[in-house]
Amino acid sequence: MILPVTLTAVGLAALINIWIGVRVGQVRTREKVMTGDGGNEAVIARMRAHANFVEYTPFVLALIAAIELATGAGTGSWLWWVMLVYMGARVAHVFGMDGFMKGRMAGIIITMLTLAGLGIYAIALPYISDGTVTEPTPVEMGTAEEVPAE
Repeated sequence: MILPVTLTAVGLAALINIWIGVRVGQVRTREKVMTGDGGNEAVIARMRAHANFVEYTPFVLALIAAIELATGAGTGSWLWWVMLVYMGARVAHVFGMDGFMKGRMAGIIITMLTLAGLGIYAIALPYISDGTVTEPTPVEMGTAEEVPAE
């Protein structure tokens, strides 16, 4: 079974995580702080932005995957929007940690609302659903003998 929302979310999260890590490395190099934070506010802010992403994103990804599996959500699903808004909020938070306070505030508020909303929905889902799960559509692959030669 392909989980398009989950796979996209995990892929985006991986790329965002790399980007944040590179930003930490850049400020470490600029400020000549190679280990720890050196008491440097710029390094601390970048490290916290990275740590904050790593603290919240795994829970959101797990909830997206569980909900997508349980509901068969996919193309056109509200889950796409939740995932995209969450990822945007995490990027805004990163810039917020560099001084754009509205980005930081929006990022953490959206993160908390996303986590709470998905968590509550995941808890409620077994009790509000009729117990049926949308089965994946089988794909007919055929055999090598059925493929015309070129």
